[in-house]
Amino acid sequence: MIKQITSVFLFLLALSSHAQDFSTLWQGYFSFYNIKDVVVGDNKVYGASENAIFIYDLSTNELETLTTIEGLSGETISTIAYSQTYETLLIGYENGLIEIVLGSENNILSVVDIVDKQTIPPNLKRINHFNVSDSLAYISTDFGISVYNLERLEFGDSYFIGNGGSQVAVNQTTLLNNVIYAACGNNNAIKMAELSNSNLIDYQQWQTLGNGSFLSVESVGNRLYAVQSNRVVYEISNGGFNALFTYSDLPLDTKAVNDNLVITTENNVYVYNSSFDALATAALQSDLNTKFTAATVADNVMLIGTSSIGVLKSTLSNPTFYEVIGPEGPLMNDAFKIEAGNDNLWVTFGDYSASYNPSPIRSYGLSHLVEGQWINTPFESLLTAQNLNYVAVNPFNPSQVFISAFQQGILELNDDVPTVLYNQNNSGLETITANNPSIRQSGSQFDRNGVLWTLTSRVDRPLKSYDPSTGQWRGYSFSEIIQDPINDEFGFGDLVIDRSGTKWIGAYKKGIIGFNENGSKIRFLNSEEQNMPDNTVMAVAIDNNNQLWIGTRNGLRVLYNTSSFFEAPNPSVKEIVVLDDGIPQELLFNQFITDIKVDGSNNKWIGTLDAGLFYFSPDGQQTIYHFTTKNSPLPSNAIKDISIDAQNGKVYIATTKGLVSFYSGGSKPEEELSNAYAYPNPVRPEYDILGANNLNDINKGVKIRGITENVNIKITDIEGNLVAEAQSRVNLRATRSNYNFAIDGGTAIWNGKNLANNIVASGVYLILISDLDSFETKVIKLLIIR
Repeated sequence: MIKQITSVFLFLLALSSHAQDFSTLWQGYFSFYNIKDVVVGDNKVYGASENAIFIYDLSTNELETLTTIEGLSGETISTIAYSQTYETLLIGYENGLIEIVLGSENNILSVVDIVDKQTIPPNLKRINHFNVSDSLAYISTDFGISVYNLERLEFGDSYFIGNGGSQVAVNQTTLLNNVIYAACGNNNAIKMAELSNSNLIDYQQWQTLGNGSFLSVESVGNRLYAVQSNRVVYEISNGGFNALFTYSDLPLDTKAVNDNLVITTENNVYVYNSSFDALATAALQSDLNTKFTAATVADNVMLIGTSSIGVLKSTLSNPTFYEVIGPEGPLMNDAFKIEAGNDNLWVTFGDYSASYNPSPIRSYGLSHLVEGQWINTPFESLLTAQNLNYVAVNPFNPSQVFISAFQQGILELNDDVPTVLYNQNNSGLETITANNPSIRQSGSQFDRNGVLWTLTSRVDRPLKSYDPSTGQWRGYSFSEIIQDPINDEFGFGDLVIDRSGTKWIGAYKKGIIGFNENGSKIRFLNSEEQNMPDNTVMAVAIDNNNQLWIGTRNGLRVLYNTSSFFEAPNPSVKEIVVLDDGIPQELLFNQFITDIKVDGSNNKWIGTLDAGLFYFSPDGQQTIYHFTTKNSPLPSNAIKDISIDAQNGKVYIATTKGLVSFYSGGSKPEEELSNAYAYPNPVRPEYDILGANNLNDINKGVKIRGITENVNIKITDIEGNLVAEAQSRVNLRATRSNYNFAIDGGTAIWNGKNLANNIVASGVYLILISDLDSFETKVIKLLIIR
């Protein structure tokens, strides 16, 4: 039985894979403030946040990051360790995954043996600690101990050291005088065994020292120390336990670094020599508003991980002055809503439940990415606004931003400074009742006239408009379809406005609501007879053809004829049917859809609760991409929100475990052709961008930016011979037609091939752009050198 269990761990190479680097088209925006562990190796600090690593060079102060973009899994990190001998960083995860970062090139090897081991319950696979000794790493887990060979990159034996060979949680191991010691939880005390014993897979070869549960065990010099769950640190000598000190808080991290013992609690870091003489104590200062999580030392430098502000750098000689080190990023990884545009990104973390329940109240801050720099505003500066969610940027004054608070109303910011909190006292917003002062504000959207439209849940007039230029508020009643606003409808989420001014609203019970104040027209769809798969609508989007795309908890629907919605006798929505191996299938059947966004080419980006991100052609018939954690740097398949920066085609994706962006390469069409240009120009041989068959790789080909919505573009040689041609709405880039020249919104991409499918020769080429609506034209010269 023991041999069968152990043998599985001998096949590492078959169960390992080198991670893929996605840095060409993807970018990550991870939070590095909640530190899980911190270690030092080769004069570099390795800080592990929730699911990413940053590396800080103590000599040069340079920073670099390792995230899902570079190939990390995105899972939740539990511990890290560094092998000086092999220049290797070991990363352990809560789900049992191990990732090994190899050498100066930071090549990442994923080791899934423990994750895939069927005989170990998922809740026992957590990696608790790495004890690196020469070529071996002793891995403490919630099932026991596994041994990993760093030279051969393969597993050796695994030790199940509980009574009868049962699986017990091992929190930490250490070696002293050729003996391995294991600190065990669940009242399994300290286990020990001689390393020279060739039969350590036999639990009977292990002895038990003491009693109770132990958090850690470390050897420093020739002495052995252990921390018990009663907050007492002991020295173990000749099998006896000598109590040395009782900490006021539970020790969270214990490390032996050179000849020092470092013990961390949430309020203090204690550094001792091998004789347990105190060398330094760092105390948490009240103005930091955080907690310590882990710590280490390097010469005279002390490095302390925290729960909310990254890693603090101090000195052993004066541990009262702290310097914060670490990369910039958003306040948290679990973003709720995002809003992108004009190379800006706003991120909120407020949250409310799927049934629009704001409890528990989220008193979180706000993050804003502008020109590559993060501006993080703490909750204390947000005028008490809680549960922040939707963001609306004034199109006529981009420095003015309105953020819905699903508890207090709407927060206005000007130049990143919170200015006004709109509530029942200073605006047209309403509380639920006089006894319930909650103002549950959600979806907000500016119309083309610069008027803000916003939704309030559980009140008689849930739709409000606010004109920032005049300060005028108006409210619109939904009593025609909602008689009891407190009990008949729990809440509203997404809000979009179509080209006729109709507001489309996703509701919890009423499905999709259409409202137009011109004539006070209101109607809703939520029944099976109207082909709605669910009466809760999570996402709505208007596409470039004024068709309404609807995401529910149980699938996707489209309202094709929005213009006659209020007049049609029996309006209904349609599902999209696609052929899967010749068999008709409903697109996204029964999928919980969390968001829908439309790009410049009328393609659809659709997020789901657990199936990742989909990118569809305008009619939904072609799946251009389906991104998941297995084929992309998405840190999670749970998509919270999507936002597209129309100016540069960058698609931002918020997941439950972090924020990333994908550079799709499209852009928003311009009003006229005066600013159209081609790049790179000239095209030099060293660029190596010509000839790619896949126009979706935006690092290849010649791009033409700044074109209008409906154009025809011809490329000729200097003698006037036609080389390539593309037209808006016909030659769409993101299709399976394998065009050599295609258009995505305000950007056209040419792979450098002619009509005969050959790469063109060196020379001057003319790009002739004609607007098919306004008849405006523009000619651009392009030089190609091969």
